[in-house]
Amino acid sequence: MSDSLERIIKAIKPLDEVAMEAARKRQDSLTKPQGSLGRLEELSIKTAGIKADPLPKLKHKAIIIMVADHGVVAESVSLYPQEVTRQMVLNFLEGGAGINVLASHVGARVVIVDMGVIGGFPPLPGLVCKMIDFGTKNMANGPAMSREQALDALEAGIKVVEAEMGKGLDIVGTGDMGIGNTTAASTICAAITGEPIKKVTGRGTGIGDKQLAHKIEVIKRALAVNHPSARDPVDVLAKVGGFEIGGLAGVILAAAAYRIPVVIDGFISGAAALIASGLSPRVKDYLIAAHVSAEPGHALLLNFLGLRPLLNLEMRLGEGTGAALGIFLAEAATRILTEMATFAEAGVSEAQPIPEDTIKKWGHQKSPIF
Repeated sequence: MSDSLERIIKAIKPLDEVAMEAARKRQDSLTKPQGSLGRLEELSIKTAGIKADPLPKLKHKAIIIMVADHGVVAESVSLYPQEVTRQMVLNFLEGGAGINVLASHVGARVVIVDMGVIGGFPPLPGLVCKMIDFGTKNMANGPAMSREQALDALEAGIKVVEAEMGKGLDIVGTGDMGIGNTTAASTICAAITGEPIKKVTGRGTGIGDKQLAHKIEVIKRALAVNHPSARDPVDVLAKVGGFEIGGLAGVILAAAAYRIPVVIDGFISGAAALIASGLSPRVKDYLIAAHVSAEPGHALLLNFLGLRPLLNLEMRLGEGTGAALGIFLAEAATRILTEMATFAEAGVSEAQPIPEDTIKKWGHQKSPIF
């Protein structure tokens, strides 16, 4: 493990309990019945703890999309050809993808990172190059990447976050693109959680029953050939992961180290969270699960991490689309905490306890129903 990766992991601290308690007290004093905004209240308190600020503000928002190709596509695990990965990068850059629309809607900038697209790209405005290699190798035949490459992918994610902090970064969402990456995510999920392969493997781009059965067999082969160790998340990443998954794991670790809330998107981001939390269990406290994907392994993965998704919209696009919606809710939650008036500020009467003698009197009265 490199010095900078060790530094980042050591920098991840527990949530700030003092800030959380102050935020909790303020929530209870706002002009509403206590707890009436449900999980938005919880989310604002958690954000206060993450940022060590009882009145956190989420002005600067970014969604980091890591992109890479997968050698396992040679096994016909996807409906789409491999060149779609490259084509979608160009679509992101042109602003034509779903994530561009939703990120614009919530006021988040989109950061596109080439972690290993086959063929590479010339220098393009808006594209960050952190290429590890021209796609991973076919994990059904051997390791997807070397251990050194896995560590390089983690480092790349850390560097992207640190660069974005220079532009202002109060909250980050994770996104992905890479034909074949649900196969990698399913394999990581099975390796780390111990869940049966059939339970964690879904239809990805919309494959039919026969192709799904084939995809499950490919994952079984990958696990049998590579024997990834659940106790060593870098080993899992190297043997059955993807460069973009490693990059996202680095993003998660760096964000936690710098007290930045991380809104994770769907199944691929969840697989990255498994890698990151294996390296530092404290990472889980910094994660906000935007939604639960239609991919069956995602719900199992979130349960393993102890995370409750904010939304269930049956989404499975990836790109960070769910993360954009999660960022919207996180910002709404913090604005309620910081901008809503307290009872004292608004001159509104607070709830009054009912006198004990009145409560006793109720017990002696007969109900008019009877």
